[in-house]
Amino acid sequence: MNEQSEPTVRQPRPTAEELAAARDRTVPDVVAPGLRVLFCGINPGLWSGATGRHFARPGNRFWPALHRSGFTPRQLGPAEQLELLDHGLGITNVVARTTAKADELTAEEYRSGGQALVERVTRLRPEVLAVLGIGAYRTAFGRRGAVVGPQPEGIGDTEVWVLPNPSGLNAHYTLDGIAEEFRRLREALPEHRSGHREEHRAER
Repeated sequence: MNEQSEPTVRQPRPTAEELAAARDRTVPDVVAPGLRVLFCGINPGLWSGATGRHFARPGNRFWPALHRSGFTPRQLGPAEQLELLDHGLGITNVVARTTAKADELTAEEYRSGGQALVERVTRLRPEVLAVLGIGAYRTAFGRRGAVVGPQPEGIGDTEVWVLPNPSGLNAHYTLDGIAEEFRRLREALPEHRSGHREEHRAER
């Protein structure tokens, strides 16, 4: 297993003009039917809108947390996001449009995004939907008392988990704390499904 802790593919830094032009863009989902985990961010930030890659801003802790928790054998970077599919993982967002900060979104955008997310999950049928941000989950799904971790109500056969927002602006969690919550989810996945994915990768 490659234990490299830095992504092998670097992405160029967007210019100020490119970042400004990224507002209100959408970033294509990284999805496929029957994923082990579909990670769901709040919405794309300017770096993601400018590059077309999820969790692209330097300082976002999604990619290192994914590796530290054991979901990937090495740390991938935003430019390698399609490799997630080889591990049975994917990325989508509650709200599709790009903003500089999540607080620019309205409650109605969260709610309509939550409805669209339910339809997406129903169609793709991932084993787990992992929403990255407790506030976004509470607003989008009307679950005011929800806490981080597994949720009592799923979407069809899909379990729903809430994980910490990996944004560098989230001061409530360290990288280690975020990785631990990611690890808790990974260890809760059925062993037979994980083993099947490992065998599938070995045969490729």
